[in-house]
Amino acid sequence: MKLISFKQSLFAFGVLLTLGSCDTDEKLEVKGDGVVLEDNFYRNETEAYSGLVAAYDKLGKFAGAMENAPLLFLNSASDDFYAGGGGSDDQPGLQVASNYSVSPANIPPAIWADYYKGVARCNVMLVKLPDVPMDAAKKARFAAEVKALRAYYYFDLVRMFKNIPLILKPLTKNEIPLVMQAKPDEVYAQIEKDLNEAIPDLPMSLPAPELGRFSKGAATALLGKVYLYDNKKPQAAVELAKVNGTPGGTSSFGYKLMDTFASLWDHTKKFNSESIFEITYTDKSNADWGNFERGDDEGNVAAQLMGIRDYSRTKYGKAALLPDYINGWGFCVVTADLANTMKSDPRFASTIFDAKTARATGDPDKDPNTLITYKDSYQETGYHFIKYAPVNADIKASNPFLNFGINTYVIRLADTYLLEAEALGGTGARAQALLDAVRLRAGLTSVPVSIPAILAERRLELAGEGHRWFDLVRTGQAAAKLAFKGFQANKNEAFPIPYSEFNNTKMVQNQGYPQ
Repeated sequence: MKLISFKQSLFAFGVLLTLGSCDTDEKLEVKGDGVVLEDNFYRNETEAYSGLVAAYDKLGKFAGAMENAPLLFLNSASDDFYAGGGGSDDQPGLQVASNYSVSPANIPPAIWADYYKGVARCNVMLVKLPDVPMDAAKKARFAAEVKALRAYYYFDLVRMFKNIPLILKPLTKNEIPLVMQAKPDEVYAQIEKDLNEAIPDLPMSLPAPELGRFSKGAATALLGKVYLYDNKKPQAAVELAKVNGTPGGTSSFGYKLMDTFASLWDHTKKFNSESIFEITYTDKSNADWGNFERGDDEGNVAAQLMGIRDYSRTKYGKAALLPDYINGWGFCVVTADLANTMKSDPRFASTIFDAKTARATGDPDKDPNTLITYKDSYQETGYHFIKYAPVNADIKASNPFLNFGINTYVIRLADTYLLEAEALGGTGARAQALLDAVRLRAGLTSVPVSIPAILAERRLELAGEGHRWFDLVRTGQAAAKLAFKGFQANKNEAFPIPYSEFNNTKMVQNQGYPQ
C-alpha cells in the first residue's frame, strides 16, 4: 500500500494516543484534553478505506524519519554500526543509542509515540468497522489487516521497551490516567491472538495496486517470528515451514530466494519473490524542509542519512567504475568488526562500501589511486552501509532530497529460513538445508548447522536491516557483544520509556533508568 499523507484521510481516527495526544499536523476537531471526536466518520467503505490507510501510515516511520526512525536507531544501537553523522551532537537520539547513554530524557520520544499512534488507529478501526455498510468479505479483510498491523506495532514495542501498556480500544480522557503496563507475556499472547485471527481472512496474494498490504503469507511469517521470540519454538517451526516450503524452492505462498544476493539491492526490483513484508517509499512525496515529518514525508529518509558525506568521484578513469552515490549525511558508519568479518564473504560488495581504500591517501588531483573524496563522519571507519544507498540518478529534479523511493524489507525469505532453522534447534536435515540454501545463494559452501552457525549467518545475511540488536538481546549475547559501547546487563536489554509518556498515567520506568 502506497504511504499516503495522513492529511488525505484526516478524519479517519478517534482518540489518538502517544498515550493520549494527536499528531501536531492532524487538524481534527478536538475538545478538551486532546480527545478527538470522529462520530461523523466511517459512514461507508470509502471512509473505512481511509481509516485503513491511516492504520498503515505509521509503518513508514521505519526508514522515513531521522533520529526517530527505528531502522537508524536500532542499527546505531547494534555492534555493527556507530551512529556517525557530522559530530557527537548530530541527531543526538542516534548518538545516545550508539554509546548507551540513552535515558528517559534523551530517547527520541517519537519512536514510542509513532507505534502507539499506529495502535490507536487500529483500535478505532476495529471499533468502527462492524457498523460500516460494506461488503462482508472486504470488511473481514480490513479487520484482519488492522489486527495484523496492531500485532506488528506491539511486537516492535514489546521487543524495544518490554514493559508496555496493552491498549485494545480507544481510551476516553478519563481512562488515560489509569493506564498501566502489561506483562510482556500478556502482550505476546495478544499479538499471537491478533495474528491467528487475522490470517484466515487475508488474501494469499496481492495484485500490484495492493502491494505493501498484509497478505496471508506476511502474517504467517510474522506469527512464526513472534512465536520464536516468545520461546514457543515448535509453534514457530510449524508457521515458518508454511512460509518457507522446500528450502531453495518456491513455497505455497509463492516465495523463493532471489537468484543472487546482489539482486535484492537493485532498487527497481520491488516486491520480488523473496519479499514477504516490505515498506513502500516514493519519490513523489514532495517533502521539503518546510513540511518534513509533518505528513508529506513518504520517501526513504534513512537512505539519505546513511549516505557518505560529501562523496565525489575523482577524474581518474577507474573512478567512473565506482557507484555514483549521492552526498549523504554519514550516519550508521559500519564498525571495523563487521567489515572485517564480512571481507571474505561475497555479500560484502552489496552491503559495505570500502571508502577508505578507494580514497587511498594521495592528492586527489595527482594520485590516480585516489578514486573518491569524501568527508569523514563522526566515528569514521572508512566503511559505509550501501544496501539502501541512493545514487545521483535517483534524485528527483524538483527536490533533490528527502524523497527517495527506495523500499525497505521488514521480513524476507532468507530471514524466515534462518528463523526456522533456529526454531528447529539448529539441528537436523531440514535445518541444515535451510542454512545451506542461504549460503549457496550467497556463493558459499555448506557448514555444519548449529545455533552459532545460524546466528553468524543472520549477522552477515541481514546486516543493516534492523535485526541485529534484537538478535543479540533475545539470545543473551548483548552484554558481551555490546560491552565496548557501554551496554549494561539487566538494564539495556530494554530501552527507557520517554519521560513525556509518564504524564498523568500509572506507568513505571524500566529497570535501571530514573523514574
